[in-house]
Amino acid sequence: MKIQAAVTREKGKIAIETVELAEPKAGEVLVKMIASGICHTDTVVIEQYLPVVFPVVAGHEGVGVVEKVGPGVQSLAPGDRVVLTYPSCGVCSNCQNAHPYSCDDNFNMLFGGKYRDGTTRMTTEDGKEISTMFMQSSFATYTVANQDNTIKVDVDTEDLKKLCSLGCGVQTGAGAVLNRMKPNPGSSIAVFGCGAVGLAAIMAAKASGCTTIIAVHGSKGREEALEFGATHTINGRNEDAAAKILELTGGKGVNYALESSGQPPMAVTMLRSMAKEGLAVTVSVTAGAEVPIALEPLIMNPSVTFAGCVEGHSNPKVFIPQLVKLYKEGMLPVDKMNKYYDFADIETAFKENHTGGVLKPILIF
Repeated sequence: MKIQAAVTREKGKIAIETVELAEPKAGEVLVKMIASGICHTDTVVIEQYLPVVFPVVAGHEGVGVVEKVGPGVQSLAPGDRVVLTYPSCGVCSNCQNAHPYSCDDNFNMLFGGKYRDGTTRMTTEDGKEISTMFMQSSFATYTVANQDNTIKVDVDTEDLKKLCSLGCGVQTGAGAVLNRMKPNPGSSIAVFGCGAVGLAAIMAAKASGCTTIIAVHGSKGREEALEFGATHTINGRNEDAAAKILELTGGKGVNYALESSGQPPMAVTMLRSMAKEGLAVTVSVTAGAEVPIALEPLIMNPSVTFAGCVEGHSNPKVFIPQLVKLYKEGMLPVDKMNKYYDFADIETAFKENHTGGVLKPILIF
């Protein structure tokens, strides 16, 4: 079938074109897209920080309605409203143990450009294969996804378009708190970087009962952090964030910290901010970045743990419905981060996202 998709044929360029979309194969579904979020990882692909083969259709925070199911699909049916998320192989030991975020084939699944059978589902009008992203390529009016990364949710269509970021950004930030840290009520946490991921972490920290929630950010974004649940803010550009955190916590440091700023030196600052037995987590991906880790905070501060976290340490089939429940209860107001754009205005949405003028751009189809 012919669809409209935002195709990248060369570094940094994106244009809406007519492309051909194949029928869903075994275990796959055809989804009519309603909306898609724009995430930093889309820029990573479009700007070739990761060498995805061009042409490619990016997008990995899609929501829509199932229109058709392929052979063998039993968990989904036409008419189901769904959130598209990250794929996993389903057969490695980590996937079998309900840890799909640690899938042995994780990188290839996300950025290899092919579906599980080694082919693509989109082609140009002259028959050239178009690489996929996250096996969903949600910057399109229709797409084909695997049933395993297509999550049915119980919301109406109006709410569905507000929840695009549950597929990646919110899942990453909220999941780092709810699944990786699992803070007890009364805990303290610092969040370095208050974009959509960091703000989702702040919402999750508040929902978990953390009583000291410190947001570290630059000149913009701290007011939003307070709105979403932060109890204190620090200007990370002109204040010594670690010293300020120690001051705010009576010299103890925080029990938990998340680095989502994309600024590698912040990882070192985070480690200087930790309490004994603290857990420091990073979710940032910065191309080519190397950070000298100061060992003193890890050795002199007993049992501090420094960990990475991919896709919120989550099993999407379980976690995304939990996030929807929190949204319905008013504990995860992710819709307040959104700014909506017509699909035709995708270039404007990317520009405003890059300049920091918007927290979470959402494309409407």
